[in-house]
Amino acid sequence: MAGSSGLSPSAVKGRTETNLALAAAEDLAAVLPRWRDWLEVERQFSPHTVTAYVGDLTGFLGFFAGHRGQPVRLRDLADAGLADFRAWLARRTAAGATAASRARAVSALRNFFRWLDRSGILHNAKIGALSAPKLPRTAPKPLPVADAAALLEAAETFVEEPWIGLRDRALFTLLYGCGLRISEALALNRGALPLGLSLRVLGKGHKERLVPVLPAVSEAVALYAESCPFRGDKDDALFVGARGKRLDPAIAQKSMRSLRHQLQLPDTATPHALRHSFATHLLGGGGDLRAIQELLGHASLSTTQRYTEVETEQLLSVYRDAHPRARG
Repeated sequence: MAGSSGLSPSAVKGRTETNLALAAAEDLAAVLPRWRDWLEVERQFSPHTVTAYVGDLTGFLGFFAGHRGQPVRLRDLADAGLADFRAWLARRTAAGATAASRARAVSALRNFFRWLDRSGILHNAKIGALSAPKLPRTAPKPLPVADAAALLEAAETFVEEPWIGLRDRALFTLLYGCGLRISEALALNRGALPLGLSLRVLGKGHKERLVPVLPAVSEAVALYAESCPFRGDKDDALFVGARGKRLDPAIAQKSMRSLRHQLQLPDTATPHALRHSFATHLLGGGGDLRAIQELLGHASLSTTQRYTEVETEQLLSVYRDAHPRARG
């Protein structure tokens, strides 16, 4: 959201709150901060998700206010019909919003109405009949084993500051070796050092899990920690940027883009692809699906089962290339 507009996150938040104030009547405006606090504190959504949800609600209220010709009151939301919700989605479609964007917007609106209901503020059963766009099921895109190895080996090569190269190598090795999400890795503090045989990770939904740590991961992280010029205490960030602040995910993404360009890897070579590679390579090596589910921190086994689709496609590819009858 901030990236597409060219504004900083604080500027986006300020503009969103201004638009909310214009679209919401006094009684509705009074409850909106409570919903945002609930997303941040109770649900512990990421700042990115909170910003996206608030932006989606702002868009709906702006549309609804224009439709009604006045700022939206709580009573208006209680009386809103399915036709109102569908008209809003149709407007988003006409404006070029992708199916994924519209699906997230529906999720945000449902979330807000459920919160209003549970808080005893208002009830509107019609929101439950609003269907989100169906999204195509996409299989994860892992790196081949050789490409993953090459990427980790070269991670410290194409940077000016040696310690930053060691940082990138440690971070990417951790993602690939432990299957972490980028947010989970960047949330680690120096108190996690030295890495032992296992690492406690705080994942989605504030759920903790224990992941095994390979010697190669421990070694890469230790080398980076020794070379890092910013030595904080145990509550300070483990992975830091050039000025010593906690590393921003965007900087890690930028480092990966530069690295894959140098190695001529596809655009699918992202930090998250290293997590996909961890799971796919484990499965290919005979790993148990439920064990991989635990290692990844997936709430549902069906999410982990996507990796079997990758494995099946790779087997079919080998078959097509090698079997005499498949070569036609």
